[in-house]
Amino acid sequence: MQALDMKIIPSRILLKKTITWIACKVLIGLMFMGCSSIKKNKQKTIHKNSNQNTTQVYNNGNTATATHHYDFDDHEFISLIPALKKVKTSNAIDSLSQNGSSTSYNEYESATILKRNSPVGDKIVENYTNSDNKEPNGHCLSVSKGRFEQAFKEVHGHSFYQDLPANMATKSYTPKQVFNLIYDSASDTREGWRSLPETYRGKGNAGAIAYAGMGTLVDSTGIWSGQLQPGALMQVWRFKDDYEKVVQGVNVKNLDPYGHSFIFISYVRDDKKTIIGLKIADQGFQSYRPLVPRDYEVWWAVNLSI
Repeated sequence: MQALDMKIIPSRILLKKTITWIACKVLIGLMFMGCSSIKKNKQKTIHKNSNQNTTQVYNNGNTATATHHYDFDDHEFISLIPALKKVKTSNAIDSLSQNGSSTSYNEYESATILKRNSPVGDKIVENYTNSDNKEPNGHCLSVSKGRFEQAFKEVHGHSFYQDLPANMATKSYTPKQVFNLIYDSASDTREGWRSLPETYRGKGNAGAIAYAGMGTLVDSTGIWSGQLQPGALMQVWRFKDDYEKVVQGVNVKNLDPYGHSFIFISYVRDDKKTIIGLKIADQGFQSYRPLVPRDYEVWWAVNLSI
């Protein structure tokens, strides 16, 4: 009996080890399958809060300066070359409050306004067309602002800052600081920043130039119905929710919005003269192809009057 018991005991131990080994193999296999599944899901996800190619929204106190980081096109959806087709204009309002700040046109007004090209706008387009470096890289805000500044000085002989109206100033900011804060789509929760007019906040270059009395705001309906003049500066937002947060005022540590700043060059039309896209000038992020309405949820522009 003793010898028999000695044979049974090792057999039981062997069976337990075999079961444990099989269980471990199954568990490890499930773990690898789970990691593989998660990896595939991450690869297919385009994250709204990606920090690539964002308009920097910052809290800068009274200095109106910021350090920008603008890398490369890492947005899978936005970087695709779209199939151009007829644009269906919408009556939807993509701003928080229009307050008469945006344009509304009929066909007669459209024909009249489009003939009033701005000397500065024309110079921006001319400089871009003649440039040997149409894609200088860098931050979109710096590039669009540099093109605007250069053209203004070539036309008027001095910096546009000299022509900013004194009434742009607030208790916290000079006219130059106000212009720069709005231009850069800065956002904050403090009272000083909230003194900036809400009508122009979040509209970037378009809002700053319009507030300075140097142009007229154009909303998405006007943009896609053919109301833009060559050289118009534009600010867009991939997500409406980001735009609304910037306008209302937000702690920038909790926000990484995806916006873009560029210059309108011309409309792209099909054989029937229907608008199917916008040709733009930026730092090289999207200027390689026409923009279409689905690229962004919020569109703002300013037709220059200087």
